[in-house]
Amino acid sequence: MNTEPERKFGVVVVGIGRAGSVRIRDLRNPHASSAYLNLIGFVSRWLCFVPCNSREARRKLGSTDGVPQISLEDALSSREVEVAYICSESSSHEDYIRQFLNAGKHVLVEYPMTLSWAAAKELWALAEQKGKVLHEEHVELLMEEFAFLKKEVVGKDLLKGSLLFTAGPLEEERFGFPAFSGISRLTWLVSLFGELSLVSATLEERKEDQYMKMTVCLETENKSPLTWIEEKAPGLKRNRHLSFHFKSGSLENMPNVGVNKNIFLKDQNIFVQKLLGQFSQEELAAEKKRILHCLWLAGEIQKHCRAKK
Repeated sequence: MNTEPERKFGVVVVGIGRAGSVRIRDLRNPHASSAYLNLIGFVSRWLCFVPCNSREARRKLGSTDGVPQISLEDALSSREVEVAYICSESSSHEDYIRQFLNAGKHVLVEYPMTLSWAAAKELWALAEQKGKVLHEEHVELLMEEFAFLKKEVVGKDLLKGSLLFTAGPLEEERFGFPAFSGISRLTWLVSLFGELSLVSATLEERKEDQYMKMTVCLETENKSPLTWIEEKAPGLKRNRHLSFHFKSGSLENMPNVGVNKNIFLKDQNIFVQKLLGQFSQEELAAEKKRILHCLWLAGEIQKHCRAKK
């Protein structure tokens, strides 16, 4: 990406929440990957045609720093639009991906790509059939914390480990079952320790208190146990607590390893490299295998938890 681009890919951003707003910012700023991209506009389900004074209503008007709002139909039919960034709620990802791929567009989607393994397989097959890039964002793998962990665990024999994540509640109807909405933690574990097997999974819920605790017991290929816990309730701070025990020592919790800078931009750089054909087939196949394995595990966890209800 160090050379002057011969052409620019027209981009539309679907969804203008936190992720979508960051994507628009990165597309508008002068970065190496942004030079290959031309922001056409954004798509949002919020449409308002009368002047409003409230802050929320102004957001619904679709005015984002001068970036025009366009309809989904126009985004799908426009020859100018070649790329879609899907930054909407997780429950809508599958439908948007399918529509844009069928319209002949490349797709970048925030994780999770879909809320089922079968749907993800189908969409990847569709992308390959159309000859388009389908890229699932995983900014958690671009964080300083993950880089630190990767160095810490390399070459070590795991005896046992655990990862606890706490945060405020999320609506399952919008963001999926906790194993899907929390798939970034599962991706950490798979990326650090290889493919995992599911031993057991339970879900404790108190809906009147908006409380949820999912406890998942996993095994590495060497039968080392890993426990993954997602706990969410009002007032719970967003935090990760980890404990990994190796034959050569232990790692308890995460030291301060620095600020995560421009992780969405780093993900965009990867996406543009794929658009330019700069990833090998082996690299793409390995990434696809990891993503599908995590989605399959998330689905199995959901089945186990729901079967016990």
